[in-house]
Amino acid sequence: MFFCLAIAFCDSCANLLLDLLLRETPVKKQIIQRQFLAYLAGPITGLAYESATDWRQYVIDRLPPHIVGVSPLRGKDYLPKEENLKEQYPELHPMSTEDGIMTRDFFDVHRADALLVNFLEATRVSIGTVMEISWAHMLRKPVVVVMEKDNIHQHPMLRKASSLIVPSLDAGIDLVDRLISPA
Repeated sequence: MFFCLAIAFCDSCANLLLDLLLRETPVKKQIIQRQFLAYLAGPITGLAYESATDWRQYVIDRLPPHIVGVSPLRGKDYLPKEENLKEQYPELHPMSTEDGIMTRDFFDVHRADALLVNFLEATRVSIGTVMEISWAHMLRKPVVVVMEKDNIHQHPMLRKASSLIVPSLDAGIDLVDRLISPA
């Protein structure tokens, strides 16, 4: 909550106060700058854990410090040995049940500033990722989709729900940065 207090200052005191308020300080920088979130959507089911996480780590490593890449696989340290990820793992953890997956993925899309979707080399339609795109579209979030011209996800509705479509992950990273960075 901000309060405005009107006090009469002499010109030199007013200028000093204005200078102090406008001066760049570490605390002020920390207050003004915030972190932005980019949700990293893409196929998971049917992939090896490593395939589903490697591209996400690649993106996270290349995003500027003020943009945090959010992976739907974070905190699922019980899955790295999986060579063929299933839709859910209710026997392993509540976050890998259909309720856990749906709740957190929707929450992540809702709080994200943008989505970066990687459909490169997809061999089957990712229903979960398509849902995430539709949520983001409904919430008016920018959606950057990375896919080839002959990708299995090429569909008029998906193209219309996407803000921008590019053929490479690096181009997608650049667009997300340009879309949500403040300067």
